[in-house]
Amino acid sequence: MRILVTGLIGQYAFGGVTWDYLQYVLGFRALGHDVWYLEDTATWAYDPIKEEPSADCSYNVNYLERVMHEFDLGDRWIYRNEADGKYHGPAGDDADRVIREADVLVNVSGACWLRDVTSAVPCKLFVDGDPMFTHIGLTEPGRHRDHVLAHQQHFTFGLNVGRVGCKVPTAGIAWKPTVQPIAIDWWRRNLLPPSAHHVARDAWTTVMNWASYKPQEFAGEAYGNKDIEFLRFVDLPRHTNERFVLAMGQGIGRNRPTERLNDAGWTIIEPDVHLPDYATYHDFLANSKAEWSIAKNGYVKSRSGWFSCRSACYLALGRPVVVQDTGWSEHLPAGEGALAFDDLDGAVRGIAAVAGDYERHSTAARAFAGKHFDAAKVCADLLGT
Repeated sequence: MRILVTGLIGQYAFGGVTWDYLQYVLGFRALGHDVWYLEDTATWAYDPIKEEPSADCSYNVNYLERVMHEFDLGDRWIYRNEADGKYHGPAGDDADRVIREADVLVNVSGACWLRDVTSAVPCKLFVDGDPMFTHIGLTEPGRHRDHVLAHQQHFTFGLNVGRVGCKVPTAGIAWKPTVQPIAIDWWRRNLLPPSAHHVARDAWTTVMNWASYKPQEFAGEAYGNKDIEFLRFVDLPRHTNERFVLAMGQGIGRNRPTERLNDAGWTIIEPDVHLPDYATYHDFLANSKAEWSIAKNGYVKSRSGWFSCRSACYLALGRPVVVQDTGWSEHLPAGEGALAFDDLDGAVRGIAAVAGDYERHSTAARAFAGKHFDAAKVCADLLGT
């Protein structure tokens, strides 16, 4: 079966973004399918050097080609440049035929804006990775809602969506729960030479953005980003002897309160400097002791059940995670390897539990990833097989 996986690997040529989409391709390939990666976003390419949209997609295409070569997907990718409508990649002018012959299109995070050729794929799966924020936008009629409804099946990282107590609106769509697929074997390899003086060595880490976009409103309430939740835990380093290194983007308007965070005991590093691509991202997580992280305020407040794709990668590396509960603990077992917290005291207890029996939690983390996030299993569930 030919499967098209859509994404933003070239559009946003950053480490974590690459893994988010790539692991779907690897999961479907592990199932034996003819898998192609398609990038057709209907937006101009983003130039990470100039930090602005660009009609020139050469940087994006070169990065995508490098990724496809690294993961032995060299002739199975298509990039369409919105600025001039031209296809790039090994398929060249044959790209439309490759797309027309597909059986399934897996539209991860809605990255692909459907055109005539992609709309004609018989089975289209929409995978939402941003619960509450995606769903708010679907409560009003318009092009965005029509676009999402053009898919035959709808999946969401919001494991609680549609359940009692969850504030995420279903917008009349039958959402099915899913999680990030993790290509386990790739997280058991060294992509870069070992370093004894790595910035993440023996530290609790995470990768995050201070705020990705403005808060959104629904039913009279505001739902915000990670900045809101982080401030509830800003004094955490003062309550433990553990070291914390956060690769944290400055957010919209560059409003990250860096001086305040440093004064509170956090070490803040710039993601674009220290982990600009898939290999350095992998290396940063692999050199970490464990992950501590909060979630977006919208995920927490809505009780969405979201579990981080990044945290799943830490688990595959055997790195325990102590992460904020969004309701995910109602679906995934919390306590060994993956620990949930709701407040500062709970975060401190979770960190102490991992530090006090690290080997047990590390072993449990690997087992947790294999049981719940194995790419082939997750992708098979998407296909209903």
